[in-house]
Amino acid sequence: MSHLEKLDAYFTEHRERHLAELNEFLRIPSISALSEHKEDMRNAANWLAEHLKSLNIENVAVEETAGHPVVYGEWLHAEGKPTILFYGHYDVQPVDPLNLWETPPFEPTIRDNKLFARGSSDDKGQVFMHLKMIEALFAAEGTLPVNIKFIYEGEEEIGSPSLPQYTEDNKEKLAADLIVISDTGLYAKGKPAVCYGLRGLTGVQIDVRGAKGDLHSGLYGGGVQNAIHALTEILASFRNEHGTIQVDGFYDKVLPLSDEERQAYRDLGFDEEALKQELQVPALFGEAGYSYLEQTWARPTLEINGVFGGFSGEGIKTVLPAEAGAKITCRLVPNQDPEEIVALLKAHIEKHKPDGVEVIVSEFDKGKPYLTPFDHPLIQAAGRSYEKVYKVPTAYTRGGGSIPIVAAFDEILNLPVVLMGFGLSEENFHAPNEHFHLENFDQGLRVLGDYLHEVAELKL
Repeated sequence: MSHLEKLDAYFTEHRERHLAELNEFLRIPSISALSEHKEDMRNAANWLAEHLKSLNIENVAVEETAGHPVVYGEWLHAEGKPTILFYGHYDVQPVDPLNLWETPPFEPTIRDNKLFARGSSDDKGQVFMHLKMIEALFAAEGTLPVNIKFIYEGEEEIGSPSLPQYTEDNKEKLAADLIVISDTGLYAKGKPAVCYGLRGLTGVQIDVRGAKGDLHSGLYGGGVQNAIHALTEILASFRNEHGTIQVDGFYDKVLPLSDEERQAYRDLGFDEEALKQELQVPALFGEAGYSYLEQTWARPTLEINGVFGGFSGEGIKTVLPAEAGAKITCRLVPNQDPEEIVALLKAHIEKHKPDGVEVIVSEFDKGKPYLTPFDHPLIQAAGRSYEKVYKVPTAYTRGGGSIPIVAAFDEILNLPVVLMGFGLSEENFHAPNEHFHLENFDQGLRVLGDYLHEVAELKL
């Protein structure tokens, strides 16, 4: 029997037990954002640690950080073979609004071959797949084809504030040849994807202050600057009518797409007309000269996320508002640095600030973009493993969103990151009725097991 046939037999025989064990994990309400769940966070970390120990993983430890604990373990007996560091997170998002859940969020339920529970897709279900894949390889082959390390954190849903420092303090312990993360998704149902890049994130809040207080528009209108007019003048200066960002230097370091990448995106056959119908918009919008996928995966953005100020109640109030504000975020692409982009934004705002107001700029948290070349041997090996199991070509995609810790791993550990996810965009992660399609749970286990064999054959 081939290793895939052995894995298939094992997973088929033990599927019900595996799902029952996953349900135990999902029942723990490990919500990192809420202090009342601090004990649940530790229970989830302990559950992971005990499960790793049951798999004969060595040096398992629940290690303290400034926040919630990190779970570590290792198995390093594949002499001369590469080492994979598996990462994931055991924390989950809050469940509000609770009344929109069809079944309780921490009582796992299977309907239509979908597992409903908070964390089922993001990320407990996918973390659990790492564990069961290791269990199956030990059972089927008596050993592992590569060396492995695990690092699972409890703060991803709040921005991973403690993990960069933990990583910096434990660089030698975490040394490996690559990092595998299962916290992304397929391109579409039945269409596997390896995500090889993520956009970064930065942003600012702009507060505009004019007179000492709101002024009567009849007495002062036309003679004193209106804070909202001043704000909208600044906001309008950020982009032209095509969405091209007008901030000096904003695009200077953007890494352009290769011809091979652009062709790969075209080959996916993305249906922009269908997207318009789904979103119920008359037209899509974006930077001229780029397709929708290119715009959302590989080009930077500047978006106004909120505007506030003045009177917005029923009727009308004839005043000149003294204060107004806006929140702005930028998605960044490889070679763009969040600190540099914030500096450019501040310079632009100062340049376009109208007379008669004071403007204060406050910074938000920042995350760097990340890219592993899509022709990297480790990326292509992941694609082969998907294709063996799903029986269709693998898509090579970038993610429009951000996982800040990925860039931190790249910077601190200097390792290629392979994003091998099995979720679907329709699975309501971060929303009520989160669920995980169990066909991807089943197939993903086999993909991950095969990938260890693919990596074992590479000369890294």
